[in-house]
Amino acid sequence: LLLDGMTIGAYSIGARKGFIYLRGEYLYMRKYLENALKERRERNLLGKEILGYKDFNFDIEIRMGAGAYVCGEETALIESLEGYRGEPRNRPPFPVDTGFQGNPTIVNNVETFIDAALIISKGADWFKEYGTEKSKGMKIFSVSGDCKHPGIYEFPFGITVADLLKEVGGENAKAVQIGGASGHCVARDNFHRTIAYEDYGSGGSIIVFGPDTDMLKVARNFLEFFVEESCGQCTPCREGTPKLLEGVEMLEQGRCSVAYLNELKKLGETIQLASKCGLGQSSPNAFLSIVENFKPEILGRVPAAD
Repeated sequence: LLLDGMTIGAYSIGARKGFIYLRGEYLYMRKYLENALKERRERNLLGKEILGYKDFNFDIEIRMGAGAYVCGEETALIESLEGYRGEPRNRPPFPVDTGFQGNPTIVNNVETFIDAALIISKGADWFKEYGTEKSKGMKIFSVSGDCKHPGIYEFPFGITVADLLKEVGGENAKAVQIGGASGHCVARDNFHRTIAYEDYGSGGSIIVFGPDTDMLKVARNFLEFFVEESCGQCTPCREGTPKLLEGVEMLEQGRCSVAYLNELKKLGETIQLASKCGLGQSSPNAFLSIVENFKPEILGRVPAAD
């Protein structure tokens, strides 16, 4: 379905070349993808004059990344494809105008291409049977953490956090991180809310935290990740994220005052507004949502006033 979707996209915009950007951690998948591409070429579903269409020439090449999280940002991915260090570009121009090697380029994730193929195959009315008024279709979720049945699931948009937890055996969860490291941490009193574009939007990663989880350690873990993954290009992300991490470490040691915690929250909001790319803009999300949703636990680490 992925390759079908990419071919449909190429036909729609007149593209002659497509790339599958495969993270370095997934090298084991390359041979399977190469075999699938070979089979499609043999069936004239890739290559020259696809299915007899004289002007439809399109092929797909696999390019390996080095595992950088920042290359999930579309312009950083293009930089990596061109053989450069994965760093976000200034925008505009946008990739649809000036992308790979200066050519107009669309960058979509696997799920989007699969949905395109399904819609072409089964029709838009079938697709709209699932989901909500503003979030149509199904969504793939990768569920991990403190639950009985971690794994890959497909649910319709609009499922509540509570219903998802029931399906995966995580009903006793203390918190759920929706959207992976760059998402938001949701407390139990918001489990009635839905996963949809109009509510909790999600890239598909769900991390379940059990009742004994130390939420400050969760915040530290995510911030350590972003400090490591920052490309270092822009000041808010490069300098601001380590300051947030430093603040969490101070909280753990009982050395962070309420006043300084409030300054850290303002810093997080500044990082969200001023960072150059989506990685930096989302790096404070977990910290800010944990501080907001678990105030008693966080404030319990603040030293008492003299």
